[in-house]
Amino acid sequence: MPYPWLDAYCLLKKGVTKDYKEEWEATRCQVGGRMFAMQGGDKEGKPIVTLKLPPDWGRFLREQYADIVPGYYMNKEHGSSLYLEGEVPDGVVREMVDQAYAAVFFSLPKRVQREIEEG
Repeated sequence: MPYPWLDAYCLLKKGVTKDYKEEWEATRCQVGGRMFAMQGGDKEGKPIVTLKLPPDWGRFLREQYADIVPGYYMNKEHGSSLYLEGEVPDGVVREMVDQAYAAVFFSLPKRVQREIEEG
């Protein structure tokens, strides 16, 4: 897999928890109990990670990279899926994770944000 660092990078973020959702056959990364990344497979079993992104940025990325598609098994407006066997530069993938984490983190109640930051 071209992004062997991806899982560890998600877990570096403050307050992130990871679990495996058996019925989805997917690993989820959450902050404050809300998912920002999900790694699994598409209907053909190709490995993907789906990230919650700001809609405009997600659309922009989908226009730039064939390996980024509307969110698989997610809201197509807020989710984008990255094929993990694709050719998207590491820097772009890191920015996608950063943006997904921030989108979810800043949607949390201020009290929860403070608890995570003080963590």
